[in-house]
Amino acid sequence: MGKKKVIKQTEEELLKSGGAAAPAKKEEKTEAPIGRIKEGKVYVSSSYNNTIITLTDINGNVLTWASAGSIGFKGTKKATPFAASKIAEVIFQTIQKLGIQKLAVLIKGVGGGRESAVRSFAAKGLEIVSITDVTPVPHDGPRARKVRRV
Repeated sequence: MGKKKVIKQTEEELLKSGGAAAPAKKEEKTEAPIGRIKEGKVYVSSSYNNTIITLTDINGNVLTWASAGSIGFKGTKKATPFAASKIAEVIFQTIQKLGIQKLAVLIKGVGGGRESAVRSFAAKGLEIVSITDVTPVPHDGPRARKVRRV
């Protein structure tokens, strides 16, 4: 069997013919608008190879993220403090659009972009409520390897 062709009338044709031209209303979502968020959390994950910044709301739902690689830095330049400040600028633009005024910053990792990312947020005039270091620290851990004998 072949395809059936369905002819749809435009609104003007419906008005001329006297048919019902009122389109059905779409149901609106009942979620809170994104623009009303006042507080957020910024996770700065800084390693020796890259820096990733994630913006979330208070509950931990990710709003946006950026990394040095996604902006366009390549190789060893991704782990520099300059790259981290550029990532912070990209995230700041989203923060302005959302209307976030207060930030809680959580830093993780040992890379060079730790401080410069936080300094960038502070320089933009955002109110930083807290700065927390959540870098995992080993405590005792597994048994050490035997000493190598050559």
